[in-house]
Amino acid sequence: MKQALDTRTTASEFGRELLAGLERRPRSVPPKFFYDAAGSALFDRICELPEYYPTRTELRILADHAPEIARCIGPHADIIEFGAGSSRKVRLLLEALQQPRRFVPIDISAEHLHAAADLLRLEHPGLLVQPLAADFTRPFDLPALPPGPGPVRRVGFFPGSSIGNFSPDEALHFLRDAAALLRGSAVPGGMLVGVDLVKDAGLLHAAYNDAAGVTAAFNLNLLARANRELGADFELDGFEHYAFYEPRLQRVEMHLLSRRAQRVHLAGQAFDFAAGQGLHTENSYKYGVDGFRELAARAGFVPGPVWCDARRWFSLHWLGL
Repeated sequence: MKQALDTRTTASEFGRELLAGLERRPRSVPPKFFYDAAGSALFDRICELPEYYPTRTELRILADHAPEIARCIGPHADIIEFGAGSSRKVRLLLEALQQPRRFVPIDISAEHLHAAADLLRLEHPGLLVQPLAADFTRPFDLPALPPGPGPVRRVGFFPGSSIGNFSPDEALHFLRDAAALLRGSAVPGGMLVGVDLVKDAGLLHAAYNDAAGVTAAFNLNLLARANRELGADFELDGFEHYAFYEPRLQRVEMHLLSRRAQRVHLAGQAFDFAAGQGLHTENSYKYGVDGFRELAARAGFVPGPVWCDARRWFSLHWLGL
């Protein structure tokens, strides 16, 4: 039995990183592993919650400023969406663009990705949609773009404040890689990035601790996924969701805290949790507008227009190349 568990874990990137995360101190695991099919569905529910302001605020910004954003992007664009999920927000963008050539949604959750791509093809029958199931934080190759009329401009789309899941150093590295990818087209490209802004701690606390408990279920699904896929034996009622804003680092932290002293098994190894000991599952960094523009400039972009809501809770940045 031990050998079967070892093989299942070492053959999986999730398994290898979870095993490494349980061995390090403090314990942590990257948030990208939230997004299996169940986790992606839970995140879609989070986006509809009254406390979770980022999605509806960003959608309003897109709706209000779509013509201006489309002018920055230009005609015949090749749109690459990082972490596409349900591709809800790109619909507002595609409707405003002039004859986009292609849309490539990239996401780690293949099942969720392909379902969203099928729906998008029905809504935009003239658009080439080429989903790519991949981890965009690692090197990947884009599908070949079929020949067509006129030069193509490659444009990145990274909505939803997902840039905040990276530390500032990681965000800089990602943006540099994205700039290199987006330069690989006939016309210099650019990128549209959603960035959550620093705001009242009470608003942030409510957004990550919703009354319905959906964010808690999303967080705990990480352990349920480990049980399903890796043969781990996490007892879900033995852990609780814990999220808070750390103002010194300008980030929301999410953890899973052990409710009691307990032992968990993964890949034939035992891991002891003391009562109150945690597994750090996510950071969500918040930025000031000027601070993010400086970061983008260091990555090789030319910061352009910025669109915000009236309360300045959220921002959309056009970054040229």
